[in-house]
Amino acid sequence: MFESLSAKFATAFSSLRGRGRIKESDLSEIFAEIKAALLDSDVALSVADNFIAAVSARAIPVLDEVNKSTNPSQAIFTFVNEELTSILGGSARRIRLAKKPPTVILLTGLQGAGKTSLAGKLAKYLKDQGDTPLLVASDLQRPNAVTQLQVVGESVGVPVFAPERGNGVGDPVRVARDGLKFAQDKLHNIVIVDTAGRLGVDAELMAQASKIRDAVNPDEILFVVDAMVGQDAVRTALAFQEGVGFDGVVLTKLDGDARGGAALSITQITGKPILFASTGEKVGDFDLFYPDRMASRILGLGDVQSLAEQAKKAFDGETAEKLEKKFASGDDFTLDDFLDQLQAMKKMGSMTKLLGLLPGANSGAMKKQIESLDEGELVRTQAIVQSMTPTERAEPKILNGSRRARIAAGSGRAVSEVNNLVDRFSQAQKMMRQMRQGKNPMGLPPGMAMPPGMGGMGGMGGMGGAKPGQQPPKKKSKSGNPAKRAAEQG
Repeated sequence: MFESLSAKFATAFSSLRGRGRIKESDLSEIFAEIKAALLDSDVALSVADNFIAAVSARAIPVLDEVNKSTNPSQAIFTFVNEELTSILGGSARRIRLAKKPPTVILLTGLQGAGKTSLAGKLAKYLKDQGDTPLLVASDLQRPNAVTQLQVVGESVGVPVFAPERGNGVGDPVRVARDGLKFAQDKLHNIVIVDTAGRLGVDAELMAQASKIRDAVNPDEILFVVDAMVGQDAVRTALAFQEGVGFDGVVLTKLDGDARGGAALSITQITGKPILFASTGEKVGDFDLFYPDRMASRILGLGDVQSLAEQAKKAFDGETAEKLEKKFASGDDFTLDDFLDQLQAMKKMGSMTKLLGLLPGANSGAMKKQIESLDEGELVRTQAIVQSMTPTERAEPKILNGSRRARIAAGSGRAVSEVNNLVDRFSQAQKMMRQMRQGKNPMGLPPGMAMPPGMGGMGGMGGMGGAKPGQQPPKKKSKSGNPAKRAAEQG
């Protein structure tokens, strides 16, 4: 979402780095560029002004001291990073749990913001944390809203309290009140109440949401907002804040291609933190909102911490323990280990999205590589490995021409693709040996820090090799004379 803004920040700081000693006029010029970039990204004018004022107040008084450092532009960059984090809320906040369960969470927002889908994602998130959530279908206005919530609840394994069929029939306040009673009787420790929205803010919407609020006395009221609607999101948030009140914000569609000004404006203007962010259509595309990590991504520093967390979640304890023992014993990484890794990576979701968390992912050649990724290659690579015998996976060196032809036929792939995989796997083994020497800057589980095969990008997964039917680069032929070959290999 913030690709355009990230690119403009990068351009501004690239200019600053090239100036050596920084003058106050240089800062004014750079800050003007940053302000223009923020406004172009739909950030509210007052927020952009406050941001520039805050950075200026920190940078200008210490400019002489900054110029004495070995990297003056980095000091300015640090100020910008810290103030950007502050605008986004400073630090992540978790759901406040009631002293006496159940904790009641009320979802509000306009129709189309994605409240119902968000309710399911939130329920799954809390269920994964060990909670026992209940979804309550109090949106009786929108056509098929109750049915949609039931489908969403079933998909994440969370029960739905839905005594009314909706479609304009039923009392949403009574449903919410009865849903809370049902949760108390059935010992659910969290209740998530989905409420009706409208296409625009109106008195009827506010009155109904206020009545539901008063009926269930929620511990958290979350305002759900579509991150793609720009400054309208801020205006809507202010209307809901005045009409119903809310404790936190949830951003949906954060994976969209809009300019993203809502995320940079809403906390600063309403004074309410962003608690969660939805970054895709799948139920697992949802997590706590971390202001520092988002600021890091906007400034082109990536979000390696989130990448590491997703990798650790994808690796089950048994697989991670097996790899740790293998690393400790000095055993080589095998194609069976590679297969485990591929399956874990599939659990992590879109590789394009994951690689977008790496530093520098939104600029230059790396961005082009990510955009050209073929997501289906994970499946094709897995098919090739699964067509090998256990012995071949353990000892790739025995893969002669006839074996490779058999594997290609069994997996429905070309022999060139089998050859390409084996070559990339050999490179991966070398990377794993380097990891054994402590070279794992991301802090990922063994076997995930530098997953094999993504040429030119540090090796993510089985990706980035030749496309189907594309021949890999020819290797330099080796001499048939053993003595001469040894001399060539040095």
